[in-house]
Amino acid sequence: MAEVVQRRIEERIPELEQLERVGLFTKKEVKSIIKRATALEYKLHRLIINKDDFIAYIQYEINVLELIKKRRAHIHYQFKREEIEYPIIHRINSVFRRATNKWKDDIQLWLSHVAFCKKWATKGQLSKVFSAMLAIHPDKPALWIMAAKSELEDRNSSESARHLFLRALRFHPDNKKVYQEYFRMELLHAEKLRKQKKELEKAEMDLGEYEFSPEILDGKLAEVVYRDATEKIKGAEFVLSLLNIAAIFDFTKEFQDSILQDLQTKHTEDSATWDFMAKRELEAPAVGEELQTAKGRASDISRREERCCQVYEEGLKSLNTEPMWSCYVAFCLERVKRKTSVHELKEKRQERLLAVLQRAHDSSLLKEDYYKIWLQILLSSGDAEGAATVAMAATQRYSQSVAVWSLSLQTLMQLGRGDLGRLFQEALALISPKESLPLWLLQVQWSATNQSPEETEAMFKRGLLSAVAAVAMEMKERYLDWSYTSGGYKKARKTFISLHESRPFSKSFFTRMIQIEKEQETPKMSNLRDYYERALQEFGCSDDDLWLEYINVELGPRGQPENCGKIHWRAMKFLEGTSVERFISKYTLLQTGHM
Repeated sequence: MAEVVQRRIEERIPELEQLERVGLFTKKEVKSIIKRATALEYKLHRLIINKDDFIAYIQYEINVLELIKKRRAHIHYQFKREEIEYPIIHRINSVFRRATNKWKDDIQLWLSHVAFCKKWATKGQLSKVFSAMLAIHPDKPALWIMAAKSELEDRNSSESARHLFLRALRFHPDNKKVYQEYFRMELLHAEKLRKQKKELEKAEMDLGEYEFSPEILDGKLAEVVYRDATEKIKGAEFVLSLLNIAAIFDFTKEFQDSILQDLQTKHTEDSATWDFMAKRELEAPAVGEELQTAKGRASDISRREERCCQVYEEGLKSLNTEPMWSCYVAFCLERVKRKTSVHELKEKRQERLLAVLQRAHDSSLLKEDYYKIWLQILLSSGDAEGAATVAMAATQRYSQSVAVWSLSLQTLMQLGRGDLGRLFQEALALISPKESLPLWLLQVQWSATNQSPEETEAMFKRGLLSAVAAVAMEMKERYLDWSYTSGGYKKARKTFISLHESRPFSKSFFTRMIQIEKEQETPKMSNLRDYYERALQEFGCSDDDLWLEYINVELGPRGQPENCGKIHWRAMKFLEGTSVERFISKYTLLQTGHM
């Protein structure tokens, strides 16, 4: 190993001599580089090699390159690059190759090599890196796209980029992203050729030596890609993504019309087609002098929106589905959110949205999320009766949705609806018990302010019987809180005594009772000890803070400090895992007065 390392170091001598001779590094710095490089080389030639050692080696060499670059700029010396930088770059590439051969699955390592090649202008090496990487990771479409883009942008080779995309499609024949980028590449290639031809014509040069195929200049290769892609991948959204790419290029007007024709003939059963065609009406060019005033502009916008709505209505005649209605509602909602100073336009937009929401609901095709928006609009406009009707209708449409029931019940609570008790019972009967906690909490909030103490207590007792542990624990805590608020300390203690034997327990149940006891004028230590002992029975194996709180109470004015030793001994016996170490460190801080 020592001989190999020595040979590697000797190979560096010519470049290091040049660095010293031209004044980029001092003799001392050269010696430091040799010392550091020797240590790094030894790590790379051990029997058991580590990836971090390779990364450290590469990073050190890159840092040297960066330093050389800065020193050159400082002393304005730009010669002997072949003798100084090139050997270092070659060495880094060699170490990268060794690392990627060893850890083939590490994508980040491959990408680091790619980034290095791009930064230090080793374009020939870049193609080799991509080729090796794709041979091992042909299952990753993003790498194929990256490699093809590199060929087009870094090496200016559209032929190589095309070849890579075609290879990528053999492995990923149904990948949308590969087709989209291949389509974009062909259009970019056509645009680049058009610019070249224009420049040559401008310079009045003979075009005889150059071949500019009219088909390629018009983007016919992109059309071939489009036809192949749309045969393999169905759906209007994909066709629209290709149309959006084509729209970036100003020479594709006819091609765009062809894609639109395909959309209108082959994808009329897709809501995305109708959505796109409707929104196109907004982009129609405006005419007339009325655009000079705010009212005139508002009138023009209103007419455009009406045309959009006509397209949606036409679409609903043949495609009365939830996605179609969702597109229509989303469009109306987006227009309502747009700011306008013209009151008539604002009102018209809101009326249109409410009408579309109502019709979608009547068709039982309104999405769950839109009921919330509908209720917010009705409440903000002061239509309490309409909001109550929609709230009830939403619960009938989505009778097993916790979110819909919560929203509807909150709305009805806000409106002061009288029959909420019955509705809560109905909701809890329909909803899965595992998801019912938000409804129980909402019922607690409502019952505490709107029902008699007897009815509220009965509601809490029903909640305590829940088979879902999370519901039972939360209701236990809320019951204790409510008892203290409504009946004071005696009622809270009575509630605690009635519940402290029935599982499941939460830590908050015990700590709340401890807090209530401490709030009294003369808290009883016997009660506090009882609460802590019961809490520690349940949580003493993992909760170090509970033990420390107990010790703190005994150290207080009403406690017995002599009990602290026993509590500490028990804590060390009961606690498990990392909680023991936390307890020891916190207890030490407590003893030294730092807690």
